[in-house]
Amino acid sequence: MINVAIVGIGGIGNIHAGCYENNKHTKLVAVCDIIKEKADAAAEKYGVKAFYSVKSMLKSDLKIDACSVTTAGVENGGDHYKPSIELLNAGMPILGEKPISNEIAKARKLVETAKKKRVSYGVNLNHRFTPSAIRAKEWIKEGRLGDLNIINLTMWINNPNESSPHFHMRALHPHSFDIMRYFAGDIDKVQAFFKKGKGRKIWSNVQVNLQFKNGMIGHLTGSYDAGGSYGMETCEIVGSEGRVIINEACEKLSFYPRFSKEVEIYDHLGGMGSFGETFQSRINAWIEDLRKKTAPSKVDAKAEDALKVQLVIESCIKSWETGNVIKVPQK
Repeated sequence: MINVAIVGIGGIGNIHAGCYENNKHTKLVAVCDIIKEKADAAAEKYGVKAFYSVKSMLKSDLKIDACSVTTAGVENGGDHYKPSIELLNAGMPILGEKPISNEIAKARKLVETAKKKRVSYGVNLNHRFTPSAIRAKEWIKEGRLGDLNIINLTMWINNPNESSPHFHMRALHPHSFDIMRYFAGDIDKVQAFFKKGKGRKIWSNVQVNLQFKNGMIGHLTGSYDAGGSYGMETCEIVGSEGRVIINEACEKLSFYPRFSKEVEIYDHLGGMGSFGETFQSRINAWIEDLRKKTAPSKVDAKAEDALKVQLVIESCIKSWETGNVIKVPQK
């Protein structure tokens, strides 16, 4: 049994708690939040110990094998660094929420510390942990799509919140760029265009042209001013022998052969009903990595992946600010 704790017990922290309770290999033993009332309420709800700082939790006699870090902060990631660096320095395996950090120096420090301490550090880039994404990746590896040429992604939700100018880009699109990297590999160059929605103070809409290191080209359309009842995410991968479309992150997977009319369609592959279920599938994969003692460098959706998508995001912002095509740093 793997004893887990959750640091930051807001909405996402409670989702993690439910997922750990549903996993037969884990036991939730502690919650930690700097807001005492939140920690106490969660401790009572789950029947676990409450802590108000990572330092006090680490000093306790409680046996903890791994932690989720689900803090919030500026751009939904501003509070991740302090608890994460404390846990990593103590040798504690972490599943962190995205973004790893929107300050690149801090993101790099987290990656470096995990590597130095040889600690497993996964990030909740959960869009890749769906039966549809996994099947599509298998088809790519098998060569079913032929030579890959294009990947397009649309990701949008209704989010009226106003924060920093690039809140939308930094808070939402770690997911977008991770799933594109999952299928197409590292991104080499970006060219980005932003637009403020009606009445907005932030850049709430974006279009990005991408070139991948393997020669593929791609496009991201993102928005905090769309969504609703007509969809959240569509991913299309185009190859010389066929193309794949994934609708709503996990709800429909379609394969269209280039030279045949025999379309192959799966609805709710693997029984996954909706995006909300991806939290459970991602946490299950994280626990399997811990149970199998997967090497930190082999952990699926590891900290290095999260850093790479942040480097893409910052390159997009730089592209918009300078009007140039920007080459993306790789580390």
